[in-house]
Amino acid sequence: MDWDDLRIFLAVARAESLSGAGRRLKLDAATVGRRIARLEEGVGAKLFVKSPQGYALSESGDRLLPHAEAAEQVFAGADEELSGIAGQLTGQLRIGAPDGCANYLLPQVCAKIAEDNPGLEIQVVALPRVFNLSKREADMAIAVSRPTAGRLTVQKLSDYHLSLAAHRDYLAKAPPITCKEDLRHHRMIGYIPDMIFDKELDYFAETEAEVMGLASNSAAVQTRMIEAGAGVGIVHDFAIPFAPGVQRVLGDEIRLNRAFWLIRHADDRRSERLTRFAEALGQGLRDEVARLEHAAVET
Repeated sequence: MDWDDLRIFLAVARAESLSGAGRRLKLDAATVGRRIARLEEGVGAKLFVKSPQGYALSESGDRLLPHAEAAEQVFAGADEELSGIAGQLTGQLRIGAPDGCANYLLPQVCAKIAEDNPGLEIQVVALPRVFNLSKREADMAIAVSRPTAGRLTVQKLSDYHLSLAAHRDYLAKAPPITCKEDLRHHRMIGYIPDMIFDKELDYFAETEAEVMGLASNSAAVQTRMIEAGAGVGIVHDFAIPFAPGVQRVLGDEIRLNRAFWLIRHADDRRSERLTRFAEALGQGLRDEVARLEHAAVET
């Protein structure tokens, strides 16, 4: 059985389509289809069931999947051994992250890791949703809550804080805010309720406000709305230094504690390369949260 055919099999299994697998492998869909047909002929069984929704693993495909993933780990380990340069990380790594983390923390953290490892390509996917590591949408993902299901390795990266905030120009012309009850007289900014993908992002109840005037599924967009003087909302403390004029409100009453978690596929715990990257990422994230939150206090 040829490893290259198994590599294509894994790509189709994760993308659930020939075209999606082709984009990942930089092959056209027809070539991917021919290679899957060749593999099926070689093993004497259909590995996929085609439907209008895409390609789903057959019973034989389900049996082959763990062996293909094991082979992938072996080849990845060999590549790590042979391609490492004086202890540096090389190759491509993709991180999935919520947009607040991706916008305000990861640029600085990844810049430092890339500087220390010139042969490493780091891709940051900033999407307001949970990533599917089983389908290899990313090598690892940062989440705001600890997952409770799946074959995953989870480690806590860092605590962080959020505060109620508004731009000083807004506060200068709006009614004073001395307690939570006063927020009923202000335009509130927050998440679109039916697009909250994690319960840890449901901040609006903390304000005890009744009506939300502006909403977005993006934490970065909410912060920009607040910076524009559009109203009052919950922001990451680490984002405040990037938003001149934004200041915390009711700091003694409303300050939220949350945590970032690093999630990896369970099979990846044997990868020294991914483990070393995770260690650098975790330390860098903790340092950057501490630096920016300290700066926020001084604004």
